[in-house]
Amino acid sequence: MAKPAYNRVILKLSGEALAGDRGFGIDQEVIEGIAIQIKEVIEYKVEVAVVVGGGNIWRGAQAGKKGMDRATADYMGMLATVINALALQDALERQEVDTRVQTALEMQQVAEPYIRRRALRHLEKGRVVIFAGGTGNPYFSTDTTAALRAAEMEAEVILLAKGKVDAVYDTDPLTNPNAHRYTELNYIEVINQGLGVMDSTAASLCMDNDIKLIVFGLNTGNIKKVVMGEKIGTIIRGG
Repeated sequence: MAKPAYNRVILKLSGEALAGDRGFGIDQEVIEGIAIQIKEVIEYKVEVAVVVGGGNIWRGAQAGKKGMDRATADYMGMLATVINALALQDALERQEVDTRVQTALEMQQVAEPYIRRRALRHLEKGRVVIFAGGTGNPYFSTDTTAALRAAEMEAEVILLAKGKVDAVYDTDPLTNPNAHRYTELNYIEVINQGLGVMDSTAASLCMDNDIKLIVFGLNTGNIKKVVMGEKIGTIIRGG
């Protein structure tokens, strides 16, 4: 059996990726496909933690710009991530993958509270841990959550799986067919050029903790390809 390039990874899934072509809600076929891809990686004894977004259900930042109290809007977004996490947990368990959901906001009837040592123990036992509820604080994105959890879990890399693009570009490739595709970047370039890979707080946290980030398209088999060291998408390293 081939040896994976990483032993412990954080997989960041945007809410939009879970919506598929529908653009909203949860596409069951998409989420089942993601579960199958994660199972393929687990079979190589790779420890996988997942951070899910909630943009397919609710976007707190946009609601805040339209006049809603920003903290309230962000808390609603955190609840949306819990819905996505439970859906992913169900899909993984139907693939016979042992899974735990941990939330930054306590809701013990449906998930465990986030406890770092417990999460590490789950990973060591081969369970997939899904982190929901963001950081538990308003004004912080799930990109920042992914950077924070990667540092706490001592993960080797964040895998940022995109639903509509396959790498980092200088402009939106969906509207500009001549957009330049990057294969490698550093976090200083990402921040200075405003490339929109992740917000500046998340990028700074990754840079300060020397966490590698790989941005790639969520196509069938791509999660395994990245974990096995195949060069796809864009690799982002320290400044």
